[in-house]
Amino acid sequence: MAEVPVLAVGAGPVGLTAALLLARLGVPVHVVERHPEPYPLPRAVHLDDEVFRVLQAAGVAEDVARISRPMAGLRVLDRRLRVLADFARDLDQQPNGWPLGSLFHQPDLEAVLRAAVLAEPRIRLEEGAELTGLRQDDDGVDAEVSGTSLRAQFVLGCDGANSTVRRLTGAAMRGLGPTDRWLVVDARARFGNRVWPGVHQVSDPDRAATFMPVTGDRYRWEFRLRPDESAAELASPARLAELIAPFGAVDVEVLRAAEYVFRAQVADRWRTGRVLLAGDAAHLTPPFIGQALGLGLRDAHQLAWKLARVLDGRAGPGLLDTYQAEREPHAWALIRIALLLGAIMTRGGRGGAAVRGGLLQVARRLPAVARLATDSSTPPLRPGPLVDPRRPAGTLLPQPSVSVGGRRCRLDDVLGPREAELAIDGAGRLSVHLEDGERVRVDDGGVLVDWLRRAGARRAVVRPDRIVRSVR
Repeated sequence: MAEVPVLAVGAGPVGLTAALLLARLGVPVHVVERHPEPYPLPRAVHLDDEVFRVLQAAGVAEDVARISRPMAGLRVLDRRLRVLADFARDLDQQPNGWPLGSLFHQPDLEAVLRAAVLAEPRIRLEEGAELTGLRQDDDGVDAEVSGTSLRAQFVLGCDGANSTVRRLTGAAMRGLGPTDRWLVVDARARFGNRVWPGVHQVSDPDRAATFMPVTGDRYRWEFRLRPDESAAELASPARLAELIAPFGAVDVEVLRAAEYVFRAQVADRWRTGRVLLAGDAAHLTPPFIGQALGLGLRDAHQLAWKLARVLDGRAGPGLLDTYQAEREPHAWALIRIALLLGAIMTRGGRGGAAVRGGLLQVARRLPAVARLATDSSTPPLRPGPLVDPRRPAGTLLPQPSVSVGGRRCRLDDVLGPREAELAIDGAGRLSVHLEDGERVRVDDGGVLVDWLRRAGARRAVVRPDRIVRSVR
């Protein structure tokens, strides 16, 4: 029977990223995927700057940035596509070292991840291999994969909304609101006029819709389905042409038109002994804040360093109890925000549309509201064993560009996959003390010194996933 420290089930973005993160921490990973080849059509289209730091830790962020495009913000439109509110982002503002939001074509993202996985000797990718059974004991997990047995110390279920791993562990999804049926249309097209490079949310009580330019000549439309409509009806060439025409697209080549059922759900159990869930296997979120894939990549980032510490003996298995305790409230918070924004922008019938128009006219003039619409930061983790109560503990450490020994780079490239302590020395400069005892003098132009002083602190301990553990 083949043995491996970690078996990852599912070779989508979450499974591949988890494998890359673990491999960079020295952990061999066997990835199994039931499909014989990559899924060729787009699904996710957005990642924020916090999640780009996960890709940076996995060693692929620069390559993903090359196939992505910064997102300019959000426009809320009425049924005639007139602008009700414009929440534009400052594309030069990059507190995490990357654009606040980026749009991409998922097959391009998966190609980058797959190339990195295939080049990594610690990862074995096995496609066309389906998980059919799991049996675990105190020392590991026996997995049945397409008629053969694999022995792993831990199994990661990164196998999506219809997760086999979740089913085999007996975990169940809990809902937070009704399902929402939408027709998602991905197409290539030309436009006579320049398209604003952000997300357009159409707040039409009769037909809520979302439109966004993705990359190159790729565009996405999403149209809410009425209870009495079928996706096939709305996806007919005549109806699609009627829906898309008001946006000004010409020479439209539809790549895919499919019904998606948007759900707000979280699994009741993310860990069953040595088996853990991540990504859509653990949670499903409506699309209104573009966090579905981002939540999964955050799961992978946190799981990787915790698993590595358990596997190398630096921590006991109890460390993994903090995984759901930290990630589940964060997932619920983002799902609730998505539900709320979706209701504000698309619900309420004609009366709601009239009220919404007036409120947005006022809201767009209020700086605090504009920041809520354009800020990419997500809620902090709750206090717990790995997060002190004092803020900014639980938040992501800012990532400025820094100079170290004459070399210019991003801060995370200095910290690496280690815990670190940042401190203001006696001369008012920043120094970094790494977990292995190394001390690094860092010039960041005063960004983190100012950040510490605003927190009323001189030191901050930062976890390997770049979450602030404590300040003092």
